[in-house]
Amino acid sequence: MRKMSNEELKKQQEAIEEAEEEAKEKAETEAEDKAEKEPETEGEAVEEEALNTKYLRLMADFQNYKRRTEKEKNDIYAFANEKIVSELLNVIDNFDRSLDPGNDGDSFVEGMNLIFKQLQGVLEKAGVVEIEALGQDFDPNFHHAVLTEDSAEYESGKVTAVLQKGYLLNNKVIRPSMVKVAN
Repeated sequence: MRKMSNEELKKQQEAIEEAEEEAKEKAETEAEDKAEKEPETEGEAVEEEALNTKYLRLMADFQNYKRRTEKEKNDIYAFANEKIVSELLNVIDNFDRSLDPGNDGDSFVEGMNLIFKQLQGVLEKAGVVEIEALGQDFDPNFHHAVLTEDSAEYESGKVTAVLQKGYLLNNKVIRPSMVKVAN
């Protein structure tokens, strides 16, 4: 089954709404026409019955379409993070290998650095970017000031220390940087 993007889902939803509106208008028009005149011949009555049957089938098809697209949309939300999680499982496997008791000190540190770089690569591929903060002007949209301090090295309003790194996901702040700011 092909997964649809949010844009495709919106287009389909708009098409559904238009089709519902057209079907309602058609039903109202047919009801008005039926009220205005009774069928003059048996052939017109059969034709009207065929149109009503066609209309009911169209509405049933439309309801099935709505249910199917809703299920697809729910599936997309449920499995949206599947790709990144499967890539992170490789990182977890490498952590398990590096923490094996048979590894000695130097190779342990080297292994941890390699795994850290691998994890950073996975996050970068997913659109995660670290927020640069040290020495930058304080921006409440990207930084969370937890301390202020006097600093000879930085001018007032500049970030003097990063206590916790902040990150952007596809240009949206998912965690602001916790920083110290110069008075």
